[in-house]
Amino acid sequence: MSAPANKPYAALAIRDFRLFISARTCITLAIQIQATIVGWQVYEITKDPLSLGLIGLAEALPAISISLYAGHLADVIERKKIIITTIIALFICSVLLLFFTLKEGSFLLADGIFPIYAVIFVSGVARGFLSPANFSFMPQLISREFYVNAITLNSTFWQAAAIMGPMLAGFIYGFVGITFAYALDVILILFSLFFYFRIKNRALPPMTMEQGVRQKIKAGLKFVYNNEIILGAITLDLFAVLFGGAVALLPIFAAEILLVGPEGLGLLRSAPPAGAILTALFITHNPIRSGVGKVLLWSVAGFGICMIGFGLSSFFWLSMVLLAISGAFDSVSVIVRSTLIHTHTPENMKGRVAAVNSIFIGSSNEIGAFESGVAAKLLGVVPSVVFGGAMTLVVVAVTGWKAVKLRTLDKVI
Repeated sequence: MSAPANKPYAALAIRDFRLFISARTCITLAIQIQATIVGWQVYEITKDPLSLGLIGLAEALPAISISLYAGHLADVIERKKIIITTIIALFICSVLLLFFTLKEGSFLLADGIFPIYAVIFVSGVARGFLSPANFSFMPQLISREFYVNAITLNSTFWQAAAIMGPMLAGFIYGFVGITFAYALDVILILFSLFFYFRIKNRALPPMTMEQGVRQKIKAGLKFVYNNEIILGAITLDLFAVLFGGAVALLPIFAAEILLVGPEGLGLLRSAPPAGAILTALFITHNPIRSGVGKVLLWSVAGFGICMIGFGLSSFFWLSMVLLAISGAFDSVSVIVRSTLIHTHTPENMKGRVAAVNSIFIGSSNEIGAFESGVAAKLLGVVPSVVFGGAMTLVVVAVTGWKAVKLRTLDKVI
């Protein structure tokens, strides 16, 4: 029996939600560990900031290319089946990255890093299918009154994993070695698979009436386009992440500006989720009850200001604090946006809307990584980060001016 929905941890009383959170935490840990290690490994081999941006591009292009179709599948095929298939694909990718570090497989990297990019490309395809299936599967595990609590807890656990992943990766890489870090990545994916298997199957909600793949995808796009609140929220985050993120350049800051090595890189990557998890825990006990639109706009503006400060900082602990505060602002945005999408989208269209959200938000992280790499190559590392933060502020101003319904939105639900 579940706890009352207004309790801070009510959704955790639901068995399948607990399994879902456990599975997602493990896969997030694995992905964060892999991203940290791949970034450091590629930069050690190439010493080129653009190569870091190309990692993001190699993952984002396939994810964007198949996202709309993946969203359609999430509305016509049992979502758990899609999730299990994609986790198996990610497991194979992680095994390959581990193999490249072993004596028997290391020769594949002797002439360059193409094999790493190839594996990241395949993992991008898998994550393109995973994202809309995961997003639309979670609300099937709970009733509507638990949405806000479940979304906040989901964000909290995700951020906790995002903290631990880079920290584990940095310390294991620095003190034990890259092979052990990739081995932990593989083990965590296996745990995630185990938890997903234990969740009870859920039947799909009744399908929408459109005939054919193209018409169903078109209906999803039309729904998002005609909903000013959802469109405004995801557009805001798209450009904020596209211009404002500096995560892809953290290996350069760690190695050449802050001089803290791979251990420091792990701490830097952990700082934003550290701020985010503290904020998510606060929101768990003190939900946002009014002025939602203004809170969203101000939180994204705060994120941009933190990025400007981080770009200008040459002190490790100041950089850590600014990244942590940026994570706090980002946490507010994530919780508000996710709740808006879940509560304003029909159950039988959540896969397609989640796919659009994934293109706007999820893949913008990888495209943002590419943008950061190109900007760093052309402008220099510090100017590129400052420019990105300034552009985020411009995006907030334009969105606040144009998206009136979002700006004046008072309640999340």
